[in-house]
Amino acid sequence: MKSRSVDEIIAIVLVFLFVISMLVIPLISVLGNGFSKGFAFFIDSISNDYVMSAIKLTFLTMIITVLVTGIFGLVAAYCIGKFEFPGKSILTTVIDIPFSVSPVIAGLAFIMTFGRMGWLHSYIESINAYFNLDIRVVFAIPGVILATIFVTFPFIYREIIPVLFSQGKEEEEAAALMGASGWTIFWRITFPAIKWPFIYGVILCSARAIGEFGAVAALSKARGETFTLPLEIDALYMSGSENGIVAAFAASSILVCISLIMLCIRSVVEKKGHS
Repeated sequence: MKSRSVDEIIAIVLVFLFVISMLVIPLISVLGNGFSKGFAFFIDSISNDYVMSAIKLTFLTMIITVLVTGIFGLVAAYCIGKFEFPGKSILTTVIDIPFSVSPVIAGLAFIMTFGRMGWLHSYIESINAYFNLDIRVVFAIPGVILATIFVTFPFIYREIIPVLFSQGKEEEEAAALMGASGWTIFWRITFPAIKWPFIYGVILCSARAIGEFGAVAALSKARGETFTLPLEIDALYMSGSENGIVAAFAASSILVCISLIMLCIRSVVEKKGHS
């Protein structure tokens, strides 16, 4: 076995110390504080109506977000990776906007679009009046979902597009010459090559959707109705009471456990993708 130099040992030790101090210890602290008042208090904290409502909305938002961004990511990546058309470079740039725009700004943008001062508000009110509906976007569940979709939709696309570029078009063109339909070409040739990157992107998108705070906070104001789990944790912590703070850590433990589960799934998917 090759002996390591002093510089290599120091570098490895520093990396481990950094990871332990910045990642491991804080997460253990969250779990420890969540159980600091006992298991019964922990169960009560995560099973009250507000937290349960936040958990349900968080998973509802995640499911809808993954469905929308999954379809969009596949279609967008396939079009950009396989076709040539005017505005292709512009479309590629626009898709990456959520990576450079603050989530809070994204939330405010939806308020200025669908809120009382927004240019679409009058149209929504007209539809409500005509069909006797009560459609609301801002400070309602649709706004929470739209904001989450905005900040997550590049994730699946970004995992797929490099594989499509490296795959080339030769196999698809050969299949087309042999008379295969576009649908058959996609499912028999294209999708098998991007299956694992797609699943990897879904995991990343799910993790971001569950943990999103900034954009959702701008479009949510009703605790127990439009609060996702990160917002409920913030509300508990900002209550300032000892029980509220411990309850915030208890609720945070749920996110920590979900993150660890997703990390394990991601590792398996990443291994499958490289095998």
